[in-house]
Amino acid sequence: MKHVILSLIFSLTLGCLSGQSKEEIRLIIRADDIGSTHGSNLGCIKSYQEGIVRSVEIMVPCAWFPEAVRMLNENPGLDVGVHLTFTSEWENVKWRPLTHAPSITDEDGFFFPMIWPNDRYPENRTLKGSDWKLEEIEAEMRAQIELATSHIPQVSHLSCHMGCSGWDEQVAGVFSKLAQEYNLDISPGEIGVERFPGRITGETSGERIDTFIGGLRKLKAGNTYMFVEHPALAGAEMEAVGHEGYYTVNADRQMVTELFTSEKVIKEIEKLGIQLISYSDLVK
Repeated sequence: MKHVILSLIFSLTLGCLSGQSKEEIRLIIRADDIGSTHGSNLGCIKSYQEGIVRSVEIMVPCAWFPEAVRMLNENPGLDVGVHLTFTSEWENVKWRPLTHAPSITDEDGFFFPMIWPNDRYPENRTLKGSDWKLEEIEAEMRAQIELATSHIPQVSHLSCHMGCSGWDEQVAGVFSKLAQEYNLDISPGEIGVERFPGRITGETSGERIDTFIGGLRKLKAGNTYMFVEHPALAGAEMEAVGHEGYYTVNADRQMVTELFTSEKVIKEIEKLGIQLISYSDLVK
């Protein structure tokens, strides 16, 4: 009931960007990584049903994909993107490709932890540093797209987990080609959607909510913005998720869920007259 009321308040029956009024502020709230963990599934759905999320990105090769499919079919109004996945960054849980793709996996058959090398991950532990083959990357992208679209009717677009297409021009070309081929070619940046201003900071949920509200007040009339984060519900499972340099996943993602479902945030959005939209609304 709460979600129905919110949907009426934030009416999503909007036109394309070119038809947007000069007074209107539109905002896409995108929740990433549904399918990656049970906690992420619960957080993403809660953030839609009780909060401000309107688009969610699904990670197909992950263990909790089947549960995410069931949840998304139970919530057909939630817009979905295929979050193409080519890394397996967490230490205690690993993901493999759907296809036979030895050039883009480590010695155990898992995706590499990172795409780019950094201080913690040398080149030989990254996708970019592997002897990758473009045909294997394309086959894996196709497999993830086709599995998602065969089970989830409301898939509208593609996106990339951990920048999976931005590290090589050839890979970017394949991503673009497949987005067009599968009619999932919605690129917010290319049609003028702006990033949400500033960073959301704070040690507590309340501090982060206040920072987010400060950002809402900076949005300019006539523009469309997007905010991306990773909600999840805290618990023993999420406590075990992390990697060197980032072991606060459990607490961080619980606070995202609290932000996305905050009554204070919902009231501020209503007060400012901000229209919550999804990727699919960009092409209506």
